[in-house]
Amino acid sequence: MAHPASSQPVPLIDLAAQYAPIADEVMETVTEVFSSQRFVLGDEVTALEEEIANYVDARYAIGCASGTDALILALMALDIGPGDEVITSPFTFFATASSIHRVGAKPVFVDIKPETFNLDPEKVEAAITPNTKAIMPVHIFGQCAEMDPLWRIAVKHGLQIVEDAAQAIGAKYRGRCAGVLGTIGCFSFFPTKNLGGAGDGGMITTDDKELAKRMMRLRVHGDVGGYEHVEVGLNSRLDALQAAVLRVKLRHLESWSTARRTNSEKYRELFDQYGLDGYFDRPEIYADRKHVFNQYTVRVPNGHRDVVVKYLRDRQVGCGIYYPKSLHLQTCFEYLGYQPGDLPEAEKACLEVMSLPIFSELTDSQLDTVAQTLCDAAAEAINGGQEYRKAA
Repeated sequence: MAHPASSQPVPLIDLAAQYAPIADEVMETVTEVFSSQRFVLGDEVTALEEEIANYVDARYAIGCASGTDALILALMALDIGPGDEVITSPFTFFATASSIHRVGAKPVFVDIKPETFNLDPEKVEAAITPNTKAIMPVHIFGQCAEMDPLWRIAVKHGLQIVEDAAQAIGAKYRGRCAGVLGTIGCFSFFPTKNLGGAGDGGMITTDDKELAKRMMRLRVHGDVGGYEHVEVGLNSRLDALQAAVLRVKLRHLESWSTARRTNSEKYRELFDQYGLDGYFDRPEIYADRKHVFNQYTVRVPNGHRDVVVKYLRDRQVGCGIYYPKSLHLQTCFEYLGYQPGDLPEAEKACLEVMSLPIFSELTDSQLDTVAQTLCDAAAEAINGGQEYRKAA
């Protein structure tokens, strides 16, 4: 027997709902930028850099054109290039590995922990070779990787750590913010991120003054001023319009993150109420971390994920698959020589993960609709439509 479901769709992401309460603030600051006619770098970008540095407790922050460029600039500043290797996760957005490839280095993939989807520190050390120059952990879905063991490994072997914190602004590990847990931290301001712009944008954070100076230079073609180019860099400048929008949104970020965590707690209560833990595995949240839930990702075991996803989408309940194919099996990385079965936890995650709506403006009614529809989806997947309930 199906549960009565709301006729109102529940989107996976609702940027319009986020924008409506701050529209006047955003348009006021955008108008100011147009009045100034200063659209690239400038005072707005400098102000955002200072505010982000303060937010994550970094000495320096450098704006750039995208989260991908943030990773590339970080690797360039660390002189990582041809012949070098960088250890990273295979379960992440493509940019993590593509940035390593782009600078001419070799991505070396290490399997993940099934509980958090983050890089497994116990497997990292075995992957180190004389060519290894850095470790690039990914704070996937908004929960920090296990940084203490990774730091011990990095110090032991003389390696740098570049944090891919694209999904984790505001996340914390043992009281310290993502972005200051490595040598360099890299953030994305893609519109669907917790702090999203009106287009692409990125930020790099570090406590190292010389690295900061170099990355500021690299983002403007290696120019030190007066068209004097001391090295070949990129054109990766942050637009003033993006910075202005992001400065408005940054003022609301903590309240949005709090709402996301509240929604995760409501899911826990609903999963208990509907007995869904018997079928869906909720995300593991570690007590020593502050999770900011860029995604709320559950597992659907027993090969039922795609049935459940179709069921939800057919009923206009938003869900997403992040990510359907592990990076070590992507066609473009065939040259690395990985085979199916080499990284079993990442491969299993790709077959089981499903992300549910978690945006801060979700209503209790919408959350309940998601839970009810999950019950009916489980019934569809398990026994052809008989009402799903966990056995007492």
